Amino acid sequence: MKKVVFSVIIFTIALLALLRILYTPPLPNLKEMKLRQEYAIKPTPVVDHSSFPELQKDFKTPQEVTEACIGCHNQRHKEIIASSHWNWERISYIEGRGIASIGKSNVINNFCIGATSNEQACAKCHIGFGMGSDQFSFEMARNVDCMVCHDNSEEYIKGASMAGYPDRSVNLTKVAQNVGRPQSMNCGSCHFYSGGGNNVKHGDLEDALLSATREVDVHMAVNGINMTCVDCHSAENHQIKGKLYSVSSGNENRLTCDHCHTNTPHMDRMLNLHTARVACQTCHIPTYAKVNPTKMEWRWSEAGKLKDGHPYHIVDTLSGAETYMSIKGSFVWKTNVEPEYYWFNGQASHYILGDKVDSIPVQVNRLMGSAHDGQSQIFPVKVHRGDQIYDPQTNMLIQPKLWASQKGDSAYWQDFDWNLAAEAGMKRVGLPYSGKYEFVKTEMYWPVNHMVAPKEMALSCEECHSRNNSRLASLTDFYMPGRDTNAAIDLFGRLFIMAALVGVILHGLGRITASIKNNEIESEEINTQR
Repeated sequence: MKKVVFSVIIFTIALLALLRILYTPPLPNLKEMKLRQEYAIKPTPVVDHSSFPELQKDFKTPQEVTEACIGCHNQRHKEIIASSHWNWERISYIEGRGIASIGKSNVINNFCIGATSNEQACAKCHIGFGMGSDQFSFEMARNVDCMVCHDNSEEYIKGASMAGYPDRSVNLTKVAQNVGRPQSMNCGSCHFYSGGGNNVKHGDLEDALLSATREVDVHMAVNGINMTCVDCHSAENHQIKGKLYSVSSGNENRLTCDHCHTNTPHMDRMLNLHTARVACQTCHIPTYAKVNPTKMEWRWSEAGKLKDGHPYHIVDTLSGAETYMSIKGSFVWKTNVEPEYYWFNGQASHYILGDKVDSIPVQVNRLMGSAHDGQSQIFPVKVHRGDQIYDPQTNMLIQPKLWASQKGDSAYWQDFDWNLAAEAGMKRVGLPYSGKYEFVKTEMYWPVNHMVAPKEMALSCEECHSRNNSRLASLTDFYMPGRDTNAAIDLFGRLFIMAALVGVILHGLGRITASIKNNEIESEEINTQR
């Protein structure tokens, strides 16, 4: 009886130990805990600007607000003047060009084409006041717009086509007294609405992020960590970490996932091995434009249609997105878009005003990289396709003049004459125009970095490692197990499997033969004993 009780006790202890091993809860994610503690509860500003005597006045102009800011923060304007947000350009090494200046002043995109000659409208997203022409001074400190980034009243807004000045309805005194750490809406006022509307350009940056769920973006979710843009895009001396490949070529001052998560973030060694060749975004952003549609195609060649001599637009009744505008042409929008995938090493090239067209479709920016350079990773990318105005004689893309306040100034959005717009725009940038124009197909590449899904919604192995409908089907310059076939490898695999089967069969036959012989020997021994 004692032996039975003792055995039951030992069995129970062993069972409990086994269950403890099998059901040990996972170790806490210390990084995530730290992020929750730091960002889930937003800190209260340590400075109450509403109590400053310098701000107890009725500001008549936004420059007066800037002068009040500089009165205390007396060196910050110098940092701003040295930033790309102010200058709209960077000096960097560009493959094939050497050291060059690149930015909104000399690159072209396939959305609204370019800022030069259209500053009055484009400057709505400049951090200054008065950029209405090429006469704007980039050295004048009083034209720095502190409020656009630091307003916490949520009432500051730039005016439409006002050269960067605030809308006339803005209460400058209230805004000046309610400044602080930049919030997501400060960044989003430009980055969400660039290109003429919400989510037009990026596809992964839109105003739905201001009230996102974890399914939309695990970092900015209001029911999750609730991070803001500057929690990741931090700044030192107003040099903000992270750059946009639509206007930036180099791989300096970039912001990557491993800044927080390291390059071995998984408990699974095989998954960690993937990070050398696969960007985190590839698996963790299965789709973008999750809430509101993003523009995927823009056909400038269809612009200019009028009704009764007046411009018009057509709106899709389901999405609310404009599918046609007389001033811009026709558009294709999509929601829940699966990215395209490209090898990318962090370097990019750009079409700069005056370049000759060297391929069709024209790649107005080009992501560099290959499967064999030892640096590239597979990245998810939004590709925006369309057509735009082009000079077949000079073989150059045209920078047209689009905006003017009234008719008769050669602007296409007023006069609907491509020839006049092309002539005026190219004259402004100092380039020749032959008097002939056509429309050429173009492509633009936007790496997808936001709208990160929860880990349980990340891509499964089968979505890429599959013979059919692999997400990476377009990347044919490397061998991927489960997707590709290789005659030599397949032959070796078949021979290995056949050899294993033969081995199993021979082993089984051997065991059967040995068993028969053993039975015969035992029978003989029994008969001998009898």
